[in-house]
Amino acid sequence: MVRDGVYFMYEALHGSQKKILVEGANAALLDIDFGTYPFVTSSNCTVGGVCTGLGVPPQNIGEVYGVVKAYTTRVGIGAFPTEQINETGDLLQSRGHECGVTTGRKRRCGWLDLVILRYAHMINGFTALALTKLDILDVLDEIKIGVA
Repeated sequence: MVRDGVYFMYEALHGSQKKILVEGANAALLDIDFGTYPFVTSSNCTVGGVCTGLGVPPQNIGEVYGVVKAYTTRVGIGAFPTEQINETGDLLQSRGHECGVTTGRKRRCGWLDLVILRYAHMINGFTALALTKLDILDVLDEIKIGVA
């Protein structure tokens, strides 16, 4: 440890005015507390991880930007109601370059699932949403989304 992170963050939050950006990895459904157990990671990858992982008090969290792909992906096993085990899933995987960062495994791909996006919003309280990879869908005649 080079420096105590709690003191570092406190000084950053209470010193000269600056903007602090915290980037979370993974997804809400991989969160150890709120994810689809047992198919989770070992940490808090929801906005709560800012408090538990960095020691940032909740009142210091400002804007919360949710970043979501225009389709849903998952590495490994676990529930995936909108998964496309067909040509559409293959197309999303190849066009989107969907491979796991750590393992290199191909990600399972399917339609955007608004049920899990709503759940992620309930946990994280997004103040804005960024929808990425829309261009991957531009060759499709029909785009579906999961709503229930």
